[in-house]
Amino acid sequence: MGIKSYQNPAELLVKEYLLADSFIPYTSIICGICACKMVYDLTQLFSSVYFKSYPSLPKIQRTEWSNRSISTFHAMFITALSLYFVFWSNLYSDNQYAGMVTFRSSALSTFSLGASVGYFLADLGMIIWFYPSLGGMEYVLHHLLSLAAVAYSMLTGEGQLYTFMVLISETTTPGINLRWYLDTVGMKRSKAYLVNGVVIFVAWLVARVLLFMYLFYHIYLHYDQVNCYCKTLPAVIPRGKADAQLWAVVNIRCAVSPISYELILVRKDCKGIKEDISKAAVKKRVKTRVLIQRHKSEGTMKTKYLVYDGKSVYMVK
Repeated sequence: MGIKSYQNPAELLVKEYLLADSFIPYTSIICGICACKMVYDLTQLFSSVYFKSYPSLPKIQRTEWSNRSISTFHAMFITALSLYFVFWSNLYSDNQYAGMVTFRSSALSTFSLGASVGYFLADLGMIIWFYPSLGGMEYVLHHLLSLAAVAYSMLTGEGQLYTFMVLISETTTPGINLRWYLDTVGMKRSKAYLVNGVVIFVAWLVARVLLFMYLFYHIYLHYDQVNCYCKTLPAVIPRGKADAQLWAVVNIRCAVSPISYELILVRKDCKGIKEDISKAAVKKRVKTRVLIQRHKSEGTMKTKYLVYDGKSVYMVK
């Protein structure tokens, strides 16, 4: 009796308040932030037990290790739901006569976007708190644009189909994070690193190139509904600019996300190549000097040699 007396008010709280249509956006954001915190703590716990190299990492790298696990979890979560809504759900199907596709939404779609907003808020907070260790201004810009676009779609229920199409591009995030993990634990020369690079290339081609072609093709097929959506924008915006505004929002959101990540990858690749070259040069100089010292000590260096130590050419006897 005591349990039931608490169970009924709890069910009422969940159904009438937490999962009520008007409260779903805020509930989902809180759930998203709490999920990020839970994944962060669990990653620290499991990594310290199952990964021998984790405790020896610097503090900021351990923080980034856990931070990347959050983005990986969010990417898998939102990619699975986005694929479901775009390709399998009847919510945005052309066979449904539930109004224009640009205005369709459901409690589940709104909750999914809200959880994604919670992730972007949590991740943006960490980036700013540890700035610039977890990412530079390009990360901040990417998260702000993503946060604005996803939050608008969540709160208004407008354009959710195209928001989910863009969020499918998060498919590449687990591969990018795995690339960082392999590099951090010293497996940059392994086959797993090479295979992961091929997978990233294929995923990037499908999720960030071909997918956007499909997105614009879908907009073209439903241009009458998209154009009607433009006419419903506030009257203070001239109609001639409303159409351009919609296309600008879609194009910017679609373009900035892949471009910013691509620039980040290129920059990290260049940085990694420079580090490899510098490390190889140092090893070569040390090896050459050790070899010269050994020959001198053994008395076998009787002729003149031109030696290149990675920095300059000089003559030794």
